[in-house]
Amino acid sequence: MKTIEIKAFPREHFGKKSTNSLRAEDNVPCVMYMEKENLHFYAHENAFRGLVYTPDVFLVNLEVAGKSYKAVMKEIQFHPVSDRLQHIDFMQVSEDKPVTIDIPLKITGESSGVKAGGKLRVKRRTLKVKGLTKYIPDHMTIDITGLGIGQSVKIGDLNYENLDIIDNKRAMIVAVEVSRVSLKEEEAAAPGAEAPAAEAPAPAKEQPGKGA
Repeated sequence: MKTIEIKAFPREHFGKKSTNSLRAEDNVPCVMYMEKENLHFYAHENAFRGLVYTPDVFLVNLEVAGKSYKAVMKEIQFHPVSDRLQHIDFMQVSEDKPVTIDIPLKITGESSGVKAGGKLRVKRRTLKVKGLTKYIPDHMTIDITGLGIGQSVKIGDLNYENLDIIDNKRAMIVAVEVSRVSLKEEEAAAPGAEAPAAEAPAPAKEQPGKGA
């Protein structure tokens, strides 16, 4: 797992007025959950750009008032209108204790089923795992090169050394579904398929004879 350094400052005042004052100066209020006493702090929003606006997971080396902590990000809050960063929750971690965290999934390769006209459906973007921080990767890669039409990759198909997968093993991650194009190609290639017989022309109507 990659690491990122963030220097922050302890919060001395709390409440709505103090929080709004911090945000008005482009600071982001944060909390780190710890075993005994939680740590409340803040930092300028620019300090979090390399952590928040990326699909990868980071181990955060956090410095607050001269003390160093290791943490992972747990939850982010954005403003519903401006989309600006509002609040971040962290969780303190240690090298000898496992942590549960969501890891981003990256799909690679070009599916044989997609080449044949199938449609790729990505059902999940993250995977919840548990393990020591030294074994947790920045992201997990799933190669779909051999995935044909009607086939899928489920969580139970994955196996990562030194990591426990917490999510439902039957949940689907990615699938190649039948599309209209692939269905037509299958029907055309089916053995014994015959072209529909042309309809016989309708018999000509007999013209009534003219009276003498």
